[in-house]
Amino acid sequence: MELDQATPKDLAALREAFGVDDDGASALGWEAVRAFEAEHGVVLPEPYRTFVAELTDGSFQGPPEFGLVGLAELPSDWGGDGSDRDLSKPFPLTEAWVWEEGESPYEDPEAVVDQVLRHGSIVLGTDGCAMNWHLVVTGPHRGHIWHVTDVGAMPFGAEFGHTTSAPGFAGWVAHWGAGKEWFDAESAQ
Repeated sequence: MELDQATPKDLAALREAFGVDDDGASALGWEAVRAFEAEHGVVLPEPYRTFVAELTDGSFQGPPEFGLVGLAELPSDWGGDGSDRDLSKPFPLTEAWVWEEGESPYEDPEAVVDQVLRHGSIVLGTDGCAMNWHLVVTGPHRGHIWHVTDVGAMPFGAEFGHTTSAPGFAGWVAHWGAGKEWFDAESAQ
């Protein structure tokens, strides 16, 4: 997973997956991306960074189920305006956690759940019912996609055991484009 430079192969695959053929008219442009990064104290991971700067900022087609929201947007089911989010603070998780089940590995689980929702990630979109896909922009899992719901959170990518696909934004989009179930690791065995 390359986080510092978008590869031409990844950008071509992203362009094809989202049907982008407007020569960047629906993209934010580099000035807007750099302004967002400066405002939030982050550098977006590649290839997402180049995707929103040069290809498109959001899409009505998936992923996720209800489309990809724009960089500075939140899904309609978010439940607030997002002004309490701080992208410069690290995303707190490095492994899956279902906070609705059993004992918590954290001293203050409510604070960690709050951090999962507010710190270190942008929201890519929703599958509905507050089942959101996040791209981590700060912390040890920078560049990874996480599925965050009202009951827990889990990382996306073959290395985490829930799917057979590559991690990161390009792997997540390729998985969706191939028509695979999101969590296909068990069915692949």
